[in-house]
Amino acid sequence: MKILFFIIPVLALLNLVYEYKRVLMMLQQNSYRNERYMRWLRVSGDTTTFMRMFAYIVLFVSLISAIPHNFSMYLILLVSAVSFGKLFTAKYKKPIVFTKRVWRLFATMLLLTLILMIAAFCVTLNYGLGTHLFVQSLLLLALYAGSHIMLMFTNTLLSPVEKAINRRYYNDAARILNQMPDLKIIGITGSYGKTSTKHYLQRILSEKFDVLMTPGSYNTTLGVVRTVRELLKPYNEVFIVEMGAKQPGDIKEICDLVHPSMGIVTAVGEQHLESFKTVENVQRTKFELVDALPADGLAVVNDDFEYVANRNVANVECCRYAVKNTQNAQYTAQNIVYDETGTSFTIVGNGIEMQLHTRLVGECNISNLIAAVIIAIKLGVPEAKIKYAVEKIEQVEHRLNLKRTPGGITIIDDAFNSNPTGSSMALDVLAGFNKGQRIVITPGMIELGSRQFELNEALGRKIASCADVAIIVGEYNREALVSGALSAGMAQEKVNPVATFAEAQQLLSTLVHAGDTVLYENDLPDTFK
Repeated sequence: MKILFFIIPVLALLNLVYEYKRVLMMLQQNSYRNERYMRWLRVSGDTTTFMRMFAYIVLFVSLISAIPHNFSMYLILLVSAVSFGKLFTAKYKKPIVFTKRVWRLFATMLLLTLILMIAAFCVTLNYGLGTHLFVQSLLLLALYAGSHIMLMFTNTLLSPVEKAINRRYYNDAARILNQMPDLKIIGITGSYGKTSTKHYLQRILSEKFDVLMTPGSYNTTLGVVRTVRELLKPYNEVFIVEMGAKQPGDIKEICDLVHPSMGIVTAVGEQHLESFKTVENVQRTKFELVDALPADGLAVVNDDFEYVANRNVANVECCRYAVKNTQNAQYTAQNIVYDETGTSFTIVGNGIEMQLHTRLVGECNISNLIAAVIIAIKLGVPEAKIKYAVEKIEQVEHRLNLKRTPGGITIIDDAFNSNPTGSSMALDVLAGFNKGQRIVITPGMIELGSRQFELNEALGRKIASCADVAIIVGEYNREALVSGALSAGMAQEKVNPVATFAEAQQLLSTLVHAGDTVLYENDLPDTFK
């Protein structure tokens, strides 16, 4: 029996270590910002999960003097064993990346835990081994129940250290860029489309220049700093910088570092409204790129979006492009034809008529290509090389990516993220497939602030007009999506709510046949249910 009581605090400590790892993963997905993490806590209900509530109850029971310590120890064993089992076997869509910052946070949390354990040991030194083991186990359970508090406290504690480290890295990146005065730097921002545009531009410009682009989703200041310090080489001629933003000033901060001479604004729309609050704030933030351009620079902006078209640009030469709202656009796409090989279209503008073919599909991809081609023309890439590059451009993974399975099923993969405009375009592509069933699998859209329900309900209505079957994943947007689909006339039996993507896949396997088309629209990270 005594051996078991030695095992309990060890198991409780292991459980706590894995819990620290989990909450660190969530903080990382929330950009290491306590305010964003707290917002996620409120939305997700992570502070009131069954296991955490069970831990609270055990803590309360254990503090009742009439309850024997042995009984409490068994309860602590039960909580720790069940929780550890769940944490040890858990699979995540976006697992934690153990960066140096994560290691610093992790090590500090463990150090603080050790200090508390030593303090508890000192307090119970004269009370016998049984009391000592009980207090240690109780402390570890309390830290598990309040892991989010320990996490945010540690993050705040290390904030000055992180700022000093980041400033040193920032200054080093600025030094490297200052040593390359001839480097052509092109910024790309937008509510959506910036990553695809970045890839397309890199492929086209590589026909003439040695090009570096920020990899993956390295679209924050620190992501750009890391790219400069680790990847930028003296022989690079063009540096394409994707610029993301979660709040005003984010893009200006990147521009103050890299000083772009050309910039593309792909879109301004209703995304990240939880932090921006209004689309006007989104507009001001995205146009921080244009405002930062030098007088002899070039802004390329997408007039298909109202809050791009109505934004005057007077500080720099501005080329406007569009697919639909062509009234004031210098460059437009005409004669767009989709077929099984991709898309044929003509870019018309400023005396140029360039006929192109691409493997890409969807109006959004054509729009992104126009922006990339405009920059290529301005930088003197020959027309023949532009045509060749556009023909060879590969679809960017999870961004309206078209695939065919050996079983004759067409997959439209638009799972990277979702927004009101992009999801509508993806559904329009799905609607164009008229052989077999059209099936959409989606958890809906996130970070839309007060318009979350309204815009997801509108997405549900759009699904009803473009798809034959809907599989709604998770609980976060379920009510809005189902309500929208049913209100637009979709039959109840064609609307299928499921809890997880694994369940969605199981259901899909019973519904899909050769000739069907399946659209995956968005794939929420672990921060959303």
